[in-house]
Order: sequence, then structure tokens, then C-alpha cells
Amino acid sequence: MKRCLFPFFYRTKNYEFGIMKSNHLSHTQFGMMLFCMLIVACDSDNLTKPENMDVLDKRLSGGETTVFDATSHAFSTPAPNLSEDGLAKHLDGDLEFEAVFVTVPAEVNPGLGPVYNNISCINCHARDGRGRAPTSGEKLTSMLFRVSLANQVDDVTHGPAPVPGFGTQLNNRAIYGVPPEGTVTINYTEGELTTSDGAKVYLRTPSYSIENTYQPLPDDVEISPRVAPVVFGLGLLEAIPEAAILALADEDDQDGDGISGKANYVWDVRKNGLSLGRFGWKANQPTLLQQVASAYHDDIGITTSLLPTESSAGQPQYDGRGDDPELSDEIMDVVTFYIQTLAVPARRNVDDPVVQRGEELFDSAGCTGCHIPKLQTGTLADLPAVSNQTIYPYTDLLLHDMGPGLADNRPDFLASGSEWRTPPLWGIGLVKVVNGHTNFLHDGRARGLLEAILWHGGEAEQSRDRVQQMPASDRDALIAFLESL
Repeated sequence: MKRCLFPFFYRTKNYEFGIMKSNHLSHTQFGMMLFCMLIVACDSDNLTKPENMDVLDKRLSGGETTVFDATSHAFSTPAPNLSEDGLAKHLDGDLEFEAVFVTVPAEVNPGLGPVYNNISCINCHARDGRGRAPTSGEKLTSMLFRVSLANQVDDVTHGPAPVPGFGTQLNNRAIYGVPPEGTVTINYTEGELTTSDGAKVYLRTPSYSIENTYQPLPDDVEISPRVAPVVFGLGLLEAIPEAAILALADEDDQDGDGISGKANYVWDVRKNGLSLGRFGWKANQPTLLQQVASAYHDDIGITTSLLPTESSAGQPQYDGRGDDPELSDEIMDVVTFYIQTLAVPARRNVDDPVVQRGEELFDSAGCTGCHIPKLQTGTLADLPAVSNQTIYPYTDLLLHDMGPGLADNRPDFLASGSEWRTPPLWGIGLVKVVNGHTNFLHDGRARGLLEAILWHGGEAEQSRDRVQQMPASDRDALIAFLESL
């Protein structure tokens, strides 16, 4: 049995191995014990050095942070190049990422709400993966709704203007005795699209209505649905130099290829000014630290030193306890580190002729104009694991106009109502294995990869049309390539 070059590591909460954490072991001791026990044998194909080294490179989606794991744990593994101290910190962050918050007073994890969307990070990002829209009769669990006033911007941040009594995110849950802000009903209408070879594809169009609000909503409210994205590989994206991202932008389409791509500049709380946006469906967060703080604040109702004012401040739900911030800087730090150092799953089937044909089609259809395959990270302070890595995320981290079909009609800093950040595609072929569904796009409307492609418009319209005109064998090859990522 050969030793795997890329060890698997499973969550400390899983009991498949018959191991439970002892109260007598520290997180570090327990983590290192498991780490040593869970070095496993890899598939021999993964260990065989191919004649063409480009093939090996393409497997390493996350550079040295790549893991060869195609199981339901594929998104939840620490980067294998972490130091011993780094692994210990990652494991501490993992525990905090899964922590469930409760109402005050409580000795452990108090501060939930008063209004909120969920009670923990992991409840939205199950297995660190992709959320979905609820099915009929389900409650929102991994989907939320941003709200703002139309044709207005916030005087301080220059971002979306908060709705009086609701802020910039609808909180559909609340602690006992407190009214939630409202609920959302989702309805779909189904349309039929026919490809050039006669195949029928059904696309569902969602419509949303906010109901049961504790007070009337103004008439000029803009809403934007957002499903929870995957959280692995984000440290690598944070390590890409700003200059490299800006070099990909072509806002005025000077090369005439129909693809522009522009940067979003968003409010950076620590800088007290604007910074390049990288994270979120519209690139509306500049750093992972701020992304984490915003999620605690807006989704769970937990304040931090970065965002110390309750999300319900100024509303009847506000508790006025004066106990903010509710989360320590130490916890913020380890949770951010955890997200920064999650491994990226390796590509699979890269030597399959059908997959290789699909990769050629992906390029010839123009998809790589936005989904840039290969990028290089720079040096991220105190994070050697993600620094100076060659990665294959399939994104440019820029905003693109995706046309009226996908428009939410809600601007977000410089992002218009029809512009979205190019989402990374790495790991997309493992979503069904990890999360049990194949719902894609920002609102989960697409029920598979082909549906997601055929929803593309705007700058991606020509690429979409090329896919629609492909024979079935080419479409199948294209999907096989995406499923290999």
C-alpha cells in the first residue's frame, strides 16, 4: 500500500471511524491524532506520474492545497500543506464554524438574534458546500434575501440603502417573543427551450413575494435571492494579487469580443474606505474577515468588533442589552483561517477523451472569456499554504452582465442589477455527492449544469447560443468536462 501524497482528513464530528473526542485531549492533540490515523491510500492512478505533466497540473485545482477526495467530504478537508500549528488552528476554526448559537443568557454561544436567518455557519454551508432553494413546503435554510431601497445608496458605504425596519437583509426567523421581519414565498413557472437538434430543455423562472412582514414594506424595495455558495478555496482567491484581477478587466470591451468584465469596489470596514470586491455573488465583500463578520452579523445576529452594532438596532426587535460585541476577535480569526485553508478537491478523469473534448468545447464556445482556467496566487501574509500557488478556479472574480433573464434588478455598489461575479467552477462536479442536489446559479433555479448554461445571457449570450447549437454528443462532452472539475 502506497502512502497518499495528499492525505484525507475528515471532520472531527464524524463518527464513521468509531472515534469520539475525549475531554482529556486538546483540539490540537485530538486533531493530530486523527491526522496521523487518517493518512489513507490513494487510488494508484492519482499517484502515477503521467507522461504529460500538464495533465497532472490540471488535477491540482488548488495547487498544493489540493486533495484527492471525491467523497461527501470533498469540500471539508484541511489543506494538506498546513503546518502542525496551522492544522491545529484550522481545527479550532472548524469547531467554531459548526457552533450553534442560542439566546441569552447562556454560558456557551449566546447572542442569537433577536432576528436572524440561521443558528450556525454550517447550517447554511452544509459540508462547506452549496445551498439550494427550498422545495415546496420547506423553510429557507441555505438561502437568504437581500433587500434595499430603489435608486438610493447608503451615505456612508455608498452601497445599497437599507430599508427602514429591515436593514439590507430580510431575517425570516426570530427568538422567542420577537416577531421575525417576514417570510418569502417562491413560485416557479416553467418554460421550454429547444436545442438545434430538437432536444427539449425546461427552464424554471422563479418569482418571489415577501409576506407576513411585521410592518409594511415600502413600495420601492429591491430584493435579491442568494443561495449559500461553497466556502472551500477562498483563501486562494484572496491571495490572487489585485493587479492580476484588474488586468483581466475590459470594462469598455476594447478588444471587441463582447465580454467586458469590471471590478466592484466595495466598503472596507477596516480601511474605512473602498476596496476591490472579491467575495459574494456580486463581489460585494473585500476580504474574508469582513465576509465572516457580515455573515455572523446579518445571518445569525451576532456582533463582532468589526460590526459591533446589532442588525436589529433601531427596530422594535432590538434587545438593547449593550453586550456587544458578542463574538471574540479570537473566534473571528480562527473561523476566517478555517475558511482560508480548506482544501480544493482535485479534478478527475482528465485523461478521458470525452472530458478532453468537452474542455476544448468549453474554450471554443467562449466560456473561458469569463471562467479563466488558470491563475497564480501571490503572497498572503501569515498564510504560506495559499501563497504562490498555481490554481485552476475557472473565474476572473469580475462582474459581468448576464442579461435580463438572470437579473435581480438590485444594484450592489458598482454591480448593476444584471451583473454578477463569475463564480469559480472548481468542485462543481462534486456538488451532488457532497450536498445531494444539482441546483446552480445565484438562486438555485437551474436543476443541472445544462440548465445553468442555457440561462446565460448578456455577455455570455454568444456562448450560450453555441452550446444550444451543439449536437447532443458535444453537449454531453461539455457537461462531462464540467463534472470533472
